[in-house]
Parts: sequence; C-alpha cells; structure tokens
Amino acid sequence: MAIEKYPVLVNFDTTKTIHFMPKINLQRSITINKPADQIYTKLNNFHYWQAWSPWLIMEPEAKVDVAEDGKSYSWEGHRVGSGNMKVLHEDENKSISYDLNFLTPWKSTAKTEFELKSNGDSTEVIWIMDSSLPFFMFWMKKMMIAFISMDYDRGLALLKDYVEDGVTHSKLDFKGESSYDGCNYIGYRNSCPIMSLGESMSNDFTKLERYFADHQDNVQGPPMTVYHKWDMVKGQVDYTSGFPVHEKPSDLPPDITSGSVPATKVYSLVHTGPYAHLGNAWSTLYTMQRNKEFKLNKQVDPFEVYVNSPKEVSSNELVTVINFPIK
Repeated sequence: MAIEKYPVLVNFDTTKTIHFMPKINLQRSITINKPADQIYTKLNNFHYWQAWSPWLIMEPEAKVDVAEDGKSYSWEGHRVGSGNMKVLHEDENKSISYDLNFLTPWKSTAKTEFELKSNGDSTEVIWIMDSSLPFFMFWMKKMMIAFISMDYDRGLALLKDYVEDGVTHSKLDFKGESSYDGCNYIGYRNSCPIMSLGESMSNDFTKLERYFADHQDNVQGPPMTVYHKWDMVKGQVDYTSGFPVHEKPSDLPPDITSGSVPATKVYSLVHTGPYAHLGNAWSTLYTMQRNKEFKLNKQVDPFEVYVNSPKEVSSNELVTVINFPIK
C-alpha cells in the first residue's frame, strides 16, 4: 500500500479511519508601484475586495456580505460557489493572514496570506495559499494548483490596477448566444508556454502584417486567434493567429498555414482592457461551461476576435470578443 505516493482512505481497525488529504501549497507575486501602506489598506478590509477579486469579476451578481468592520465576508453564487473568509492576523504594512472556508461546490479550508516587501516607492506583493483537497479528488491536484495559480495571477494583476490607478482595467460584457457564419483564415500556428503567449502572438502578427501588406484585398475581417489546445498543468498552449480571408491562396509561404472555422452557434463574451487581462474572460467562460450554462461543441475550437488595434487605441480600450462554440 503506497501511502507515501497516493492519497487513500485506509482502515487500520474498526474504530478509526484516516484520510490522506492532497496538500496544495502555492505562492504568486507581483510588483506594485505604490508604497506598502497604500496596498495594505486594500487587503485588510474586505470592503475593497469586490473591486479586484479574480472570482467575483466572473459573477458580478453573486451575493456578497461584508462585515461592518471589513474583517470578514461571505459569498454565494452559481459560478463562485459559497464560502466565507476572515482576517486572522495583521502585521501592519507587512503581512495579513486569513482563514478561508469553502462550502460549495465542496467543503474545504485553507490558510492564505499576503506578504508585502517594500522597495522604495514600490512593493512586492506575495499571495500564499496552504490548503488541501478532499481525498477523493487526489487526481486533480496538479490541475487545481494550475488553476488556482492562474486565479492568483489574475487577481494580483487586477489589484495592481486598482492600487495604482484606482480602477481595474478589465470589463466583461456577457453577449450570450448567437450564430457565427464561419470563415477561412490564414496565419501562423504555434505552440508556446502560456506565460510567453503575448510575446509569441506579437511576433506572429508582426510577420502577418508584412505578408498582408501585399495582400490587403484578401482580408475579410479583423484578426483572430484560434486556440487548438490548452494544457494547464504543463503550461502550454497550441494556437493559430491569423486573418480571415475571402479565399485561401494556393501559393502561401511554407511557414504560413490555413484553416477554417465552420458556421456554428457561439457563446460570446466581450472583454475591454489590456490583452494581459484576457484570462478573466477565458476563466469565466470555462467556469460557465463547467456549470453547464451552455454545452460546448468540442468539434470546433474556441477563438477570439480583436475588434480594434493597439495602434488605434490605448491598451485599456482594447476590445476582444471571445467565442465558445456551443451545441
């Protein structure tokens, strides 16, 4: 019996049962260009959390109850589940620890903490979690660590916006179901680490601009990216960035690929803000899919369309439509 390797339920006698709980320990960090005291006040008072929470952005209508003193709160929603959280310990402008309890979709507890490390007028903010999964979910440990890490990254990025600018620069507009007419496209197919996706796509579109400088008449619409596969555990993504075209040329350069998106029903979510915040939209759509708010058509890859360009507007005004094909 490999107790060291697998989280199992072991009966040593008829009076005692021991649960081996898969542990989750992670931390993520970001540098915020403000002194620690201006960040600390946004973290030790839950009245501020709704403005930057990486979970509540997915469900603005979720019920949130914050204690008058801001030291505890509870939440309940369809996408975010339900639970409560309270401040356990405060070391002013240095650290805050919390007790976190999830009630649904399953019961679990966690200890979380923020550490603030001052560096002149900037501060490194470290978000830490120590928790465990129910024993029957041992097989999901790596996946859960990947998902929670990305949630923490999204939350820290939103917190940075909120502290530095007073607002977050990520807006979601739930457009809902519609029909997509389909398209042919040409572009660059690539596989890269999720963390370097922005740089990789930027290089792809730079090369595409050079190609389309002499083929403008064939462009049918705004640029797009089709996502063929996300591997959250390995942190890899397989995608094609390109332009929809009237027809697929027969003389494409060998490094440019062609493909098509068939006519299909889609659920669309519009994101306004920097591309770095697009994870908020994708996480929301995957959460909606898991909650059976729509049924994904797995025969068609999800895709996003870039309505405007960083050359035309500021990053905070960028509009991206994310489309999930549905049945």
